[in-house]
Amino acid sequence: MLSDLPGHPMMWVLILTEIVTFGLLFITFAVTGAVHPEVFAAGRAQLDPTLGGMNTIILITSGWLAALAVEACAAERRRRTRLLVAGAILLGCAFAAVKIAEYAAKRRMGIGLETDMFFTLYFLLTGFHLMHVVLGIVILAAVALDASLESLKTGTAFWHMVDLVWVVMFPLVYLVG
Repeated sequence: MLSDLPGHPMMWVLILTEIVTFGLLFITFAVTGAVHPEVFAAGRAQLDPTLGGMNTIILITSGWLAALAVEACAAERRRRTRLLVAGAILLGCAFAAVKIAEYAAKRRMGIGLETDMFFTLYFLLTGFHLMHVVLGIVILAAVALDASLESLKTGTAFWHMVDLVWVVMFPLVYLVG
């Protein structure tokens, strides 16, 4: 079964582990929100869903560029492959910049990790995801240097996991409530 997946099988073991970890964090967030709906409603009211939505578009577009890079690599179009991976990386950096700006805005409002349960979980969830974005950028940069189809499929699989996690996290954290 693992051999049918694109990229190196060990990356899929890592991806599965990360999805389970994020899933447990999502369940913790949802259950805590159900137990303390007023705290979570107040916390969500202080978030900017426009920034979260913008970051969703950024990551989905980045994932699309990474997928196009895999197609270009399969067609042995090296220059196009590298340009597409570079675009995916730049969008990953844009995501990180938006998230850091969002954190800075919260800090200026006096909001931090210890503010309340909502913001403790918000910063833990989104910070853990941001670490994965940074790792994904490093992985994409490494596979762009190699540019073998196997490496690119492996790196892109990780990048798509990062996308998927955000697509679930955005409505859970910013919208549902």
